[in-house]
Amino acid sequence: MKLVFAVIFMCSCAFNCNAEDFAKPVRPHVEKYCLACHSGDDASGSIDFEAVLRQDLVESADVWEKAVEHVEHQSMPPADEVQLTETERREFSDWFHDIVDNVQPRPAVFRPRRLAVNEYRNTLASVFGFELEVAIIEAEQTVAEKSMVFKLLPIDPPGESGFKNDTHRNPISTIAWDQYAYLADAAIEELFSDERADYLATIVKSADPQNLSQQQAATLLTTILRRSRRRGVSDEAVDLVTSRIKGRRGIKLLDAVKFELKAMLMAPSFLYRGLLQTGSRGGRQNVDEYELAERLSYFLWADSPDAQLLDLAAAGRLREGDNLAGQIDRMLRSPKAHSLTDDFATQWLALQEIEHVSDNVPKMVALKSQPEDFMNYLFTQDRPLLELIDSDVAFISPHTSKMYGKDAKQMTRYVKQKGIEVEIVPNQKVTLDATDERGGILTMPGVLAMNRGPIIRGTWILERILGDELPEPPANVGQVPPNTGGKQLSFRERFEVHRANPTCAVCHDKVDPLGFALQSFDNGGSFVGAVKAKDIDTSGQLPSGESFHNIQGLKHILMTTQRRATVRNMVERALAYALCRKLTIYDRPTIESITESMIETNGTWKQLFIAIAQSIPFQQTIFAAQADKSNPEGRLK
Repeated sequence: MKLVFAVIFMCSCAFNCNAEDFAKPVRPHVEKYCLACHSGDDASGSIDFEAVLRQDLVESADVWEKAVEHVEHQSMPPADEVQLTETERREFSDWFHDIVDNVQPRPAVFRPRRLAVNEYRNTLASVFGFELEVAIIEAEQTVAEKSMVFKLLPIDPPGESGFKNDTHRNPISTIAWDQYAYLADAAIEELFSDERADYLATIVKSADPQNLSQQQAATLLTTILRRSRRRGVSDEAVDLVTSRIKGRRGIKLLDAVKFELKAMLMAPSFLYRGLLQTGSRGGRQNVDEYELAERLSYFLWADSPDAQLLDLAAAGRLREGDNLAGQIDRMLRSPKAHSLTDDFATQWLALQEIEHVSDNVPKMVALKSQPEDFMNYLFTQDRPLLELIDSDVAFISPHTSKMYGKDAKQMTRYVKQKGIEVEIVPNQKVTLDATDERGGILTMPGVLAMNRGPIIRGTWILERILGDELPEPPANVGQVPPNTGGKQLSFRERFEVHRANPTCAVCHDKVDPLGFALQSFDNGGSFVGAVKAKDIDTSGQLPSGESFHNIQGLKHILMTTQRRATVRNMVERALAYALCRKLTIYDRPTIESITESMIETNGTWKQLFIAIAQSIPFQQTIFAAQADKSNPEGRLK
């Protein structure tokens, strides 16, 4: 995913710059070289420049940046079409970069966001102290979903950011509303069940669930109110809730308490983020301390703030000194930080696809848990960003140990349970001494197995690691032709015939070298062996000119000459996930600043998370009431 940016042209346009203002310098070039193919309902690549020229710059920024990139690389117009002159190419490029270079950082306009399903599950568990689970008769060595929340609520689709926590365009449906109501009832009933009596007693001392006193009921409601609102609660709010149970006893009191609890769980302020922010409700401003605590907790934990975060927010000290960095350090040491792997890394790197590579559940779990354990190690152990590409650490189990040669001897001896043929076994951390080709995410068996073939592997590296999003292939692209007439061409030689079409070569020039670098690994992710690998052509040359002989050479390029693109993509992905939205033109200065800092210092993942938490888009917002009026730029006063 390559982030696309543009901004107010030469700082002369208003808040929403219209197409005629900013596109005037390049409109003649677009009309001359682009409209013949890119216009109308059947526009090539689904890019309709007639429509784009009518859009403002913010709406069309992604198209313009991609167009400029093609112009600069001379990949568009196609080779068999009339080409721009060097002067025209320079004008097109200079126009866009003049715009980009003048962008100023600015937060997004506030938009409430529904809790994603996993966030709702975690938050509900934090409110009550237990997770709702369904009763399942589970066969041995299988993986079954036990969460009642995941069983009942619709799965969140990825938002415009590419992440499922970006729920701005996925509101609550009537069906989902009924499911929320059912889940609220289930949680409340379990709270008062005999099985949860000990937990209830931690909130209300010596409580008989069926015979609460007025004081006990008030204490319970006050506690859950504060947890559900994820911020401090005024005395007036507490009095309002507790006043509605006064004078009740026995079962009537219990029913009234349950009603109030359900009202808290069905409140928009519980199901949505940010609705209780305080401030002037107009223009650009810092988010309040409770909102900052909430942003931080849902970023790192996909869960509500804990007591320590809320205490700092209540004291107005979360931004004070090193408190924010200190909290991030503490939070990364918590088991809850595994959500960065379960949600952020899994969605970014598409690790869920590993679930489809084997019907053998223990083997599949081993392949999938390996990159998960590795990513959790990088995130929580303050490891450098570029260890994603190459590392001397791996996590292996008996199911993957054969792929790690002598390094597998570092493992503690595994003894299989009696009566079980194949079982799920946790990974162990090893140092890669003899199998250095396995270092980093690119060559992990599960990642290789989910990306079979050079084209899919190359596309995954291009998009997930370098952040360069490819367009959809032409409808008539066809397949790589088989050998005919007694020919004995290799797959790579046959592929050269396939990519001879200049239109196809535009993308294949980027994809092919990356994918063929991994040809020394088979479809199951196994290394074919040093001897046989010598007969496989894993060399390549990137469009930027760097050449390599094998995957180690490609990794070196990704960490040196392509370091900026690699790090920048990590920054973009993490920032989009943290903000729960698609990045905009106004996030570019933040991305560039953090990227530069990470490159200069060989930054770690923890340092990246801290930089994001301290950034303008994370710490500030714009309330739309005055965004387009007296203070169109939403400037801090």
